[in-house]
Amino acid sequence: MATENTPTAAPLETNHALVIHGAQSCHWESVPMPVPEEHQVLLRVAYVGICGSDLHYYRDGANGDFQVREPLIPGHELSATVAEDPTGELRAGTPVTVHPARWGTPQPGLEHAPNLWPGGSYLGSASTWPHTQGALAEFIVVDRTMLRVLPEQLPIRRAVLAEPLAVALHAVEQARSVGAHPETARILVSGVGPIGLLTVAALKAAGAAHITATDVVPQALERAERQGATVCLDVSKDSVPERSYDLVFECSGVDAAIASSTSRALRSGGVHVQVGMVSPTSSPIGLSRVISGEIRIVGAFRFVHEIDDAIRLLESHSAIEDVITHELDPKDPGPLFATAADPRLSGKVIVGVTGTPQP
Repeated sequence: MATENTPTAAPLETNHALVIHGAQSCHWESVPMPVPEEHQVLLRVAYVGICGSDLHYYRDGANGDFQVREPLIPGHELSATVAEDPTGELRAGTPVTVHPARWGTPQPGLEHAPNLWPGGSYLGSASTWPHTQGALAEFIVVDRTMLRVLPEQLPIRRAVLAEPLAVALHAVEQARSVGAHPETARILVSGVGPIGLLTVAALKAAGAAHITATDVVPQALERAERQGATVCLDVSKDSVPERSYDLVFECSGVDAAIASSTSRALRSGGVHVQVGMVSPTSSPIGLSRVISGEIRIVGAFRFVHEIDDAIRLLESHSAIEDVITHELDPKDPGPLFATAADPRLSGKVIVGVTGTPQP
């Protein structure tokens, strides 16, 4: 019997996907039905989250240096149910999410950081050739090792946040790796788009008591307050206190915000965690303050194992689902991507592919 957490199975004869052909050329179209090999599982996709990289592929036909050179199915944030497991280990209808990475070649000294190994791949990415097709389809196949079976109490809709929440949790772990203590630190989260919002949620769940959120969009700051930010500052009109923060999570990727963190907001000895992606030519940091204040800068790139922690956190903290502001139709990509690109309108935008519709 189907439940809210296990949508009714669909016929397996047809498959459709949202396919990007180039800048602002994107269509919901028929694609081949994938056939799983023994080490793979066929999934019926329920929900997919729209990420910044998806927006770039749609708007620009590229994400940074990675050009769309063949039709690309975007999407790496998903929840789904098992449609077919060739081994019979997982029954049809089992709710899952997916770790979207395949690790590359192990490197000496990076044994515990497979996210940094060269030669890996990520769902919905043009960084590989052929491109690694993504999740924004009715049916996909993934390696069995990428699956994470959902706990019974975690709704499949909320589980679509596992991947971006794992990014936020990895950023928190990166802060701890250089001796920062989020539980007691005075923290600034710069930029509260979807990843910034989830970083606020992750910090709140970790016990952080002093979280300041900054942005230039009042609606985004309202969402940050609901996730646990104790102070919200609109930096288009509010000043950020100087030398006041032990720890900054920079989630916007905006040069001015990065420069402000390292030169003004952090106290001496503070830690700057760069979460938001920047362009290859970006150079916002003035090193004089980094030297004189012994500012520590650490990057946070995707995640390793934190998706398992994200699943547990989503199960126990239902309010995190509030970062989802819109559930839209993949058959109409123009409004879908326009809404996701406008922080005045939206936090996290998700696509209901074959999931249970929500009001």
